Amino acid sequence: MSEVVVGFMTGPDREQLVRIGRALVAERLIACLNVVEGVTSVYRWDDELREDAEALGILKTTAARVDAVGRRVRDLHPYDLPEILFLPVAAGSEAYLDWVRGEVDR
Repeated sequence: MSEVVVGFMTGPDREQLVRIGRALVAERLIACLNVVEGVTSVYRWDDELREDAEALGILKTTAARVDAVGRRVRDLHPYDLPEILFLPVAAGSEAYLDWVRGEVDR
């Protein structure tokens, strides 16, 4: 069975992430996207310290889909260098993990 992974993606606002999430779900690249508003990101870009309000997207997919998700996010995302990180899921509800696999591993 495919390993389930959780991804993190930031974006400028909820609307942009929902737009990307809808495409990824429709294309069966992810099973689900949760959007958390009100995130503050502090980082350095172009040698300048920045602090921006953003939204955070939490994606559920499988390890087999990681590369395709990354490519599609880069195609759809408004940032030049979008944050897209994936972490393995160590454990979880087997019924939920099976649902994730069933949504993307078709």
